[in-house]
Amino acid sequence: MRIGLDFDNTIVNYDALFHRVALEQGNIPSDLPVNKVAVRDHLRCTGREPIWTEMQGTVYGARMNEAAAYPGVLDCLRWLRERSIPVAIMSHKTRHPFLGPAYDLHAAARAWIERHLVDAEGPLVDPASVYFEVTKEFKLDRVGEWGATHFVDDLPEILLHPAFPRDARPLLFDPDGHHAAVESVPSVTTWAGLQQRLESTWLANR
Repeated sequence: MRIGLDFDNTIVNYDALFHRVALEQGNIPSDLPVNKVAVRDHLRCTGREPIWTEMQGTVYGARMNEAAAYPGVLDCLRWLRERSIPVAIMSHKTRHPFLGPAYDLHAAARAWIERHLVDAEGPLVDPASVYFEVTKEFKLDRVGEWGATHFVDDLPEILLHPAFPRDARPLLFDPDGHHAAVESVPSVTTWAGLQQRLESTWLANR
């Protein structure tokens, strides 16, 4: 087994941070659900798409360290490390935001990983196995080159892309059930559920 993981909205949960930043900026009502999609939809529906675009740069750049990992991420990564199962993070994101200050988004994400995906024994993901690509196509090329047997992503468009590697099993991370209609790809809603699925596969292949 070789496990490839997406980063944004798969390992990192931005819901609370987007809501907090939007409130601080006075861009949403206080009773809006604490959810990234709710913030995005509110700004788009009120004709403020540029504010949403610039807010992404702030969250993924200057405020990145305030984001939280999804519950169960560290437990699953520890389980993988204990069994010497290789893990890599492969994500696509621009180097700099489209609007606002030119934060280095790749550097911010790497700093988050170094600070948050660690325990007393050290890194839970080898820094040499963290890849940030600037396009979806380059990301999928990386998944194939690295030799992932499983790849976990929150975007069906990645897992169903014609360039998705044939030798990798796609797994959809869908915590809010947004993609229930995607029946051709197995899905999980929690990291505990992902770990259970990987444990079953690992035991079956021993």
